Amino acid sequence: MTCDEAEILLQALIDGELDAGHARDVENHVESCPRCAAMLKDYREMSLAMADAGVRYTAPAALRARIEAALPQPRQLQSRRGVLRGFAMGSAVSALAATGLVAIVLRHDDMERIQSEVVSAHLRSLQAGHLTDVISTDQHTVKPWFNGRLDVSPPVIDLTTQGFTLIGGRLDYVDTRAIGAVVYRRRQHIINLFVSQTASTEHRTARIETIQGFNIRHWSDRGLNYWAVSDLAKDELADFGDKFESAMRSGTAG
Repeated sequence: MTCDEAEILLQALIDGELDAGHARDVENHVESCPRCAAMLKDYREMSLAMADAGVRYTAPAALRARIEAALPQPRQLQSRRGVLRGFAMGSAVSALAATGLVAIVLRHDDMERIQSEVVSAHLRSLQAGHLTDVISTDQHTVKPWFNGRLDVSPPVIDLTTQGFTLIGGRLDYVDTRAIGAVVYRRRQHIINLFVSQTASTEHRTARIETIQGFNIRHWSDRGLNYWAVSDLAKDELADFGDKFESAMRSGTAG
C-alpha cells in the first residue's frame, strides 16, 4: 500500500468503516511509515478533541420532512413511523448517517457532491495498482469476491461479446461508505460501474452528465444506485448502460 492509498483510508479506519482486509493493510503500512503514522495520530487526537468538546449538530425539522416524503406512503405508513421512531429523528445527523437513512434523501447539491466523489474515485482507480482488487473476466469469480465485503454485492455481468470487457472489481469509498466498483474496458477506455444500496426500489431512468471531462450515466433500479463513469463518448457510455440494464432484465447477471 502506498502513502496516497493509506491517506485516503485513514479516516475510514478511525471510524471503523473498513473491512478487515483493508484495515489490516492500512495498519501494516502505518507501522512502517512515520509520515502516515503521524497523520493517523493527528486524526485520532482531532477526533477525541471533538468528542470531548461535545460537538453536536441537531438535525433540523426540514430534514425529517424530506425523509418522510421519500419513504413509502399509506400502505406502509405504520412501519414507516416505526422506523422513524427507532432512528430518533431529532438526534444528531451522524446517528442518521450511521443507519444509511440519510442516503435516501439526495438533494440536488448532495447529488452533485456524490457525483464529484464518484469522478474522484474513478481518477484514483486509474493510478497504477488502484484499478482492481480482484482481476478476472469471469463474472462468477468477480461476483463472489464481493460477498462478505459489502452488505449487498453488486450485480456483475459479462458484456465482452457486446464490446465491453469485464476485467475485475474492487472496493471503493464514496460518500464515506464502502461501495462496489465493477470494472470494464472498451478499447483503451476504462469504465467504472459504482454500485450502492438505496432504500428505494423505484426505477429511475438513466441520465448522462459530464463532470471534470468525464461522462457519468446514473440510474437506479431494484434498490440499487448505479454510476457508470468513463471518458468514453456519451453515446458509447449510454450503449454500455443500455446493455447492462437489458442483461439485468433478462436475468443474466452474476
